[in-house]
This record gives sequence, C-alpha cells and structure tokens, in this order.
Amino acid sequence: MFNIRSYSKVAVAVVAALTSPYSFANPVDTNTADDEMEVIVVTSDFRQSSIEKMPSSITVIDQQQIEDEGAQHFEDLLNSVANFNWSGGSSRPKYFQIRGVGEQEEYQGAPNSSVGYIIDDIDMSGLGMISSMYDLQQVEVLRGPQGTRYGANALAGLIYLKSNDPTDVFEHGAEISMGDDDLQTFSGFSSGPLTDSGKLLYRVSLQQHQQNGYRNNLYLDRDDTNARDEFTARAKLRWYATDDLSIDLTMLHANFDNGYDAWTLDNNGFDTLTDDPGVDKQRTTGSSLKFTYSGAQTFELVSLTSYASTDHHHGYDGDWANSDYWAGLDCGGEACVYDYTWDKEGDRKTLSQEFRLSSTDAGRWFNGSTDWLFGLYGMRLEEDNDTTEYYNGWIDGLQAQYEAKNLAIFGQLDSDLGHGYALSFGLRAERRDSDYRDSAGDAFDPSETMWGGHIALSKALAENHESYIRVARGYKAGGFNMSLPVELSDKKEFDAETLYNYELGIKSNWLDGDVATNFSVFYMDRRDQQVSASQQNPEEPQKFILYTENAGSSHNYGAELDANWYATDNLHFYASLGWLETAYGDYQYQDKYGGTVDLSGRELAHSPNFTYSVGGTYRSDSGWFANLTTSGKSEFYYSDSNDSRSDPYTIFNARVGYETDVWSAYLWGRNLFDEKYGVRGFYFGNEPDQDWADKQYIRYGDPRQLGVTVNVKFM
Repeated sequence: MFNIRSYSKVAVAVVAALTSPYSFANPVDTNTADDEMEVIVVTSDFRQSSIEKMPSSITVIDQQQIEDEGAQHFEDLLNSVANFNWSGGSSRPKYFQIRGVGEQEEYQGAPNSSVGYIIDDIDMSGLGMISSMYDLQQVEVLRGPQGTRYGANALAGLIYLKSNDPTDVFEHGAEISMGDDDLQTFSGFSSGPLTDSGKLLYRVSLQQHQQNGYRNNLYLDRDDTNARDEFTARAKLRWYATDDLSIDLTMLHANFDNGYDAWTLDNNGFDTLTDDPGVDKQRTTGSSLKFTYSGAQTFELVSLTSYASTDHHHGYDGDWANSDYWAGLDCGGEACVYDYTWDKEGDRKTLSQEFRLSSTDAGRWFNGSTDWLFGLYGMRLEEDNDTTEYYNGWIDGLQAQYEAKNLAIFGQLDSDLGHGYALSFGLRAERRDSDYRDSAGDAFDPSETMWGGHIALSKALAENHESYIRVARGYKAGGFNMSLPVELSDKKEFDAETLYNYELGIKSNWLDGDVATNFSVFYMDRRDQQVSASQQNPEEPQKFILYTENAGSSHNYGAELDANWYATDNLHFYASLGWLETAYGDYQYQDKYGGTVDLSGRELAHSPNFTYSVGGTYRSDSGWFANLTTSGKSEFYYSDSNDSRSDPYTIFNARVGYETDVWSAYLWGRNLFDEKYGVRGFYFGNEPDQDWADKQYIRYGDPRQLGVTVNVKFM
C-alpha cells in the first residue's frame, strides 16, 4: 500500500513538473543516448586526469550507471566497488573499509578517519550518511593511501561525490518514486544561465526521501521506529568573472532525521521489542568556494575554501526490549530488571583553506617535459559531544570538547620521460596539533608531524594499454583514550599509523574500444596499526570499555578488476571483482575476564576475501529499458574483538521501464530474492536471564523492496 501524505512545496513542484505538457514525447533515441564508451575524468585528482592515465586503482560510477540502477543513496551502490565494505552500525552507511582498512564505529573519542569522504570539495569524513545520489555526476573511490592529495584522512583511500555543474542552457527535471515500506521520494532540479551574457550560471537540486525502515516494533505496535526521513538540497553558482577568473560556489544542506531500531535479541532481524527506540540524525550545512585564475602564462592558481557545520545525534535502546519483557523472565529467582539506553549528541565544525599553484603548458619544466604543482593546506576542526547513559534509573554522562588544527605543504611532479614512460612523484608534510578536554577530567594535547606521498612509473605498452607501478605512503594521526580503568592506564595514548602500498596495474581498451578493463594487484604493509578494542565490564555488563591501541604490523594483499563492455549500441555490461587477503602481525589483547586472546595471523574485521558485482543495461530503439545487477561478498569477521563471522551473500536488483526524450517510467526491485544478509555483528552478553552469556547478535541489511519511478527532463 502507498501512503500519500502531506508534503512540502518541493513535492508540489515535482508533481507539477510531472504533469506538465512536456510529459509527452517520442521514445529516446539510443543513437544519441550516452551509451558509447566515454572518457572518464577523475575530478578528485589535482589535474582532473582521465582514469586511463591515473597510475592507481580507481573506480568511477558515472551518472548513467547511477540512473540505470535507480540508486537513491550511496548505500545502493556500495557493492559495485571491488574490495569495499561498510559497517552497518547506523541507519545509513558512514563507516567504510577499503582493502580491509577503515573504522567500524565511533562511539567515543576524537574524529580520526581512515577513509576520506568528500562531497563537492566539502570534507564529510566520518559523517558520510548524507549521500543522496540525485543529480550526481559521479562517485569516485580511490583505493590505497592518498597521502599527497588528501593527507591524514585518506590512509585507506578516498570516496569523492561530485554533483552536476551548472549548464549554459536551461534544463530542468523532476522525479517521483513510490514503493513498499511506504517509500516516497520526491526530487527536482533546475539549471541554466542567470544573465543574458551567460557568465553567471546556476544549478539547484532538491530531494525528500521517506520510508519506514523495514522494522515492525511489536511492543509499540509501530512500523516506523527505524524510519528514514531524509532531505538534501544542493545549489551551485559558477561565475566567469573575467576571461581569466572563474568562481564556483557550492552550497549543501542535508537534514537526515532517521530512527534507529535495528537489533533483536533472537536475531529475527525485523520484529523489534524496544520501548525507547533509538535515533540516527544528522543535520549538515556546508559550502565550498573555488577561485581559478588562469591569466598567467606559466601557471594557474586555485584557491579552495570549504566550511561545514554538522549536528549529529545517535542513540539506541541498549537492552533491545522493554520492561514488561524483562519482568516476565527469571533472574536468579526474581523478575529481571533491565533498562538501558545510550545517547550521544555532537556538534562538529570544519573550516579548511587550500592554495594550489600548478604549471600550464608553457610553464612546464625540463624542456617542457614536466608538469609541477605546489600547495598549502590548513584545516580547523572543532567538535563538542554530550554522551548520556541510562541504566535502571542510574544516569551517567560525559561532555567533551575537541579541537584539531592541521597545516600541510605538498607538491607533485609529473614527467614525460619519452618512449612511452611517465613518472609521477608527490610528497606531503603535515603538522597536527590537537586538544581534548572532558567532564571526567581527562585532558590530552598531542602534536605530531607526519608525511606521506607517492612515486609512480607508467608505461604505454601499446596504443590501448597503460601499465603502472606505484608505491605510496599514507599516514593517520595518533590519539588518546578517555575514561579508562586503572588496569588499562598504559593505553591512554596510541601512536600514529603508517601504511605502505605497493601496486601494479594495467588499464586497457579492447575490440576497438568497445571493452575497457582496469586491473591492479597490491600489497599493503601497515605499521603501528590502530585497532579498536572493546571489553564488556563484568561488574556492569551494560557498559563497555572502548579504546584504540597499536597492534604492531599487519599486511593486506589482493587484486581488483573493473570491466565495461559495450556489446552493441543497445547493450552494455559492466563488472567488478575484488580479492583480498588480510592478516594481523603479532597482536594479543585481554578479554573481560583477564584472559589473553591472540589474533596473530587472523584476518581483519570487515575484510571479505571476495567482493563481486555484474550488471547489464539494455535500451531498445523503441524506448524499452532493462537493467539487471547482481552483487555479493564472501564471509567476513564482524569485529576485531571476537571471532563472530557473517555469512556470504548475493543479492539481485532489477529495473525495467520505458524512456522518451522527456519522460520515463520504471518498475524496479531491490534484493529480489529477499536475501537475509548481515551488515554488522556483535558478540557479547545482553540477556540477564542468561547470566549475561556471550552470544552473537546480527543486524541485517534491507530486505526485498518493489517500487515505481517516474521522471521528466526538459529544456
């Protein structure tokens, strides 16, 4: 059943567009549709090079694939990326792992991401849940350390979301989606010139997404305790101030007001019993301002300023049930009493400034063979957190303030060595000063200087085959642990982590350009690896002791393959395959009873050995459309603190419809065979009637969903 409710002016505008006279047109001409092999530009690169010329492993998901698969959120595309995973401890993915490296959660401590996350040059690392795919140009995933370009927040790699830019002609569009789980999504965009001269351009896009969240709370008799209520707005202005100066202003506002009621005691996954369902909210307002000056003969100057202000709120019902449920169970001859909730509210502000000076064709060094680039970067991050725990009438809280200042200098040289060889060398030095204070009396002010970079040698083996070998060094700042008991006082601080990535790859075009493949093999050497550990307090089972420590070394190795095949003018296939092997070096930790657990040689958490996806899109000359994708993962450990594992899974998605030059209509289904798959797992005691015996609990991904989408686009 579809529930039609009262909606904002955004929804009204979308409906009006869909019912306009432009809604009747001829079938889409597949000869002019963007189904041919195109040059894909990596926009997160300093020089925005084509993916074939980038000497590193990169996946780019372009607008055509996003639209063909009907992706509404980044979560819908995650399985399309080889050697990529996420931790499902939130309503939307925001903790990611690339090649086995990345955070799984952040319940306490200072922000310190291993995977960078940037939306239109606005740094949202650790806050990536606000990831609407509407009106997006492309998604880029850069694997391996990005020390030269992005520094400390990109030890494992980078996720970069690039929305569509303003256009010099008017274009407008609107879209409505409805489906089961009371899904209702309203979207619209408008773009074009603001002046007759065409020197000032704009683009605006809006999306409102709502659904119930696939959970039925049997105790409260509600089906919306895990609901998604997500609003995203983007606005862009491009001003060609002079022939030599362009100014780009991007503004982002997102308000995700989601519920969080995802865990069950019996692992049924979808029928919950909580009496105080959790929340998972994020409200972000951000902007980036870019000046590009190209008036000098030998260089181009870029100034990039970004700012983001985020209020985030995550809370959950930690006993996963209600007082009536527990009172009906026996705890040592008495009725059980168990009522626990956890709540964290945070306020984060980031301000960054970057200056880049890069060579033009006339400014190249060494007889015109070498492009050069130098830059300065500064960032200030402030975050205040207020954490509260409630347990059987007892209340405990912690208020914390954190500030970090980063200052970096970087440079890169790209040389044409002749005979098909090219050399790229980059280096970055970064200073970080931080300060932390909390209401429990903990105080830290660590400072450190770090460095990273890369050296890559490329060789054109033939006209359609580019090979490369790359060595990169990434880094991640050290930090501190707060609120530790006396027996863990030696773990108050931990050191910076470094990662050396050795990579060999080849990028090829086959069959007169109809087939493109990108293949890479890699070996990663992690030194002073930072590991998130946890211990359940045996005296207070509802509480956990969380801390980060260095685990010596570990190594990861594997391979990635991305492939595209334009079989005919109407038929396009694409695929990805990832193989990953990970292992701890020498690492032991103590469990809650004081015993030693040895993880030496064990695989890292959230690091499946295999990830894979295959998709195909067919467009007929008469306007009919079909897309089918399948993707999956092998099993993986849920945590570094225990040996619980997921099951392997494969899911199928499909979309069929009819397209014209102006309007399109689609029927779609996600997870068609209703696969039940785990995205996060815990192993601990959470049932007092079982004497707090350890048990595996699993949070499951979205079940099957069916729906319909209608859109219009017109000039």
